[in-house]
Amino acid sequence: MGKQGREPIVLPATMTVRQLAEALKVSPIDLIKTLMANGVMASINQTIDFDTAEIVATELGYDVVLEEPEEELETEAEAEIPLWRRLIADEPEDQLEPRPPVVAVLGHVDHGKTTLLDAIRHTNVAQREAGGITQHIGAYQIEHEGQKITFLDTPGHAAFTAMRARGAQGADIVVLVVAADDGVMPQTREAIDHARAAQVPIIVALNKIDRPNANPERVKRQLADVGLVPDEWGGDTMVVPVSAKQGEGIEDLLEAILLVAEGMNIRANPKGRVIGTVIESRREKGRGVIATLLVQNGTLKLRQVVVAGATYAKVRAMTDEHGKAVREAPPSMPVQVLGFNEVPAAGELFRVVENEKVAREIVAQRLDAQRASQQQEGQQISLEDLFEKVQAGEANELRLIVKVDVHGSLEPVVNSIQEVAEKSEIKVRVLHAAVGNISENDVNLAAASKAVVIGFNVRPDGPARKLAESLGVSIRTYNIIYRLTEDLEKALKGMLGAETEETLLGKAEVLAVFKIPKMGKVAGCRVREGVIRRNALARVVRQGEVLFEGPLASLKHEKEDVREIRAGFECGIGLKGFQDFQVGDTIECFTRSEVENDGEAW
Repeated sequence: MGKQGREPIVLPATMTVRQLAEALKVSPIDLIKTLMANGVMASINQTIDFDTAEIVATELGYDVVLEEPEEELETEAEAEIPLWRRLIADEPEDQLEPRPPVVAVLGHVDHGKTTLLDAIRHTNVAQREAGGITQHIGAYQIEHEGQKITFLDTPGHAAFTAMRARGAQGADIVVLVVAADDGVMPQTREAIDHARAAQVPIIVALNKIDRPNANPERVKRQLADVGLVPDEWGGDTMVVPVSAKQGEGIEDLLEAILLVAEGMNIRANPKGRVIGTVIESRREKGRGVIATLLVQNGTLKLRQVVVAGATYAKVRAMTDEHGKAVREAPPSMPVQVLGFNEVPAAGELFRVVENEKVAREIVAQRLDAQRASQQQEGQQISLEDLFEKVQAGEANELRLIVKVDVHGSLEPVVNSIQEVAEKSEIKVRVLHAAVGNISENDVNLAAASKAVVIGFNVRPDGPARKLAESLGVSIRTYNIIYRLTEDLEKALKGMLGAETEETLLGKAEVLAVFKIPKMGKVAGCRVREGVIRRNALARVVRQGEVLFEGPLASLKHEKEDVREIRAGFECGIGLKGFQDFQVGDTIECFTRSEVENDGEAW
């Protein structure tokens, strides 16, 4: 018997961290922390084996047993019903119609996923119209023998699993690309695990058969060893030899996809409730938020209102992958949509609601729920007493997540941290070091591992900053290495003095640049959020890079000097020591203050 006298919990041979947390009914964050304590660095969507799961479960007070192979087959047939089947469960049977299958292409990094997608797209474009321009919208449709197939143009099991993590399942079929000259690699196995976890049929595209050192039979043996027995050997996995570079075998692969789809009887109700998945999204200057939506049931139409996660949109415009405007999108059709109030997360499910009022109410409720959840988690994983625990011997290491602006800075910054650590009795461990701005993923990792995020010439983006505040994660940014190492030394000695705290007041976008006699150049701006104040500091950001920080020289509204300008209004901004404005620059207005810090935040 395990915890509280329960029966042993039956677990499969492999599972994701999220699935294990659900099986044990424990918090994923607690589970990730226990994994880390046992030397296993795993994200919430990463696959672990039974042995690892057993060690962690035992430590948490649970007894677990390995699922028998026969039971595993039954579980696969019954456990996770594909998303599209759940979506049509309440639809009238007589209104259901076949819809095009949605295909995701996964595989090892250098085995030719992108080349294969390009070969499929170009073959189809050549068949339809010469010179057709295909825009990248995250997904596209092709036609083969009069039947349509939708491909997700976001290869990689990380994106595939991100959808499943949010409850979506964008793909009906997975095409696993395996190079005939390389074989099954660790990332191939990981992709197989992700596809199996999603209960999705797998077709193997045996790529690069034109290579002189290609060995298809060896690769088929390797596939059989991991459970993908080729159909020609009596198994149920279709293995299609292709050469994406030469264009060979593409027709055979498309026929295999249609054959598998036919056996699955994939259907939807074009007249039913409109539901689908956000494939990707971004914000573009001059156009606002652009999202690629994949409709999975119903028909999405212009002017309809959709809700996706904590965002909503009134559909102002829809275009297909060729940039052609469309008025409606039936099931399995991907479209680019304009009109979202904020950038929706990839993998979010969307649905159509009655009107904007209903959409705003739903979004408000979801945001309140998110804040309540984050505050609760923040109380559980606060870093305020971290240094006290280190000094008291309750914690024996200081964990860091390091983000820098360029690859050339990464090694020097990490080396400098390690040099300081060597002189200290307290262990310093860099959990993650990478190039790029500080993101929500970094904050979540820091929260789960009770780490501090350090940024060198980079800053947290808006969502990351808000998440850090709610979770109690400390983020410290530097632009000089010796200041970083100096603060680290003081933190390890418990001598860290006042910390500079920055408060973002508002952001303005530069719409025009004017030359004023005796003053030089000023920026004509529109305030996009918050407020711009004359007695505050300003930062000029261009394409993510900080060009200048300093005080405001002037702030005008319609030739009048003003103390502040709020969101939605236009103004003229002059800065002391900077005049190289360009249209599209962002001017951030902020204040700095010193907060006493006795080392807890480190």
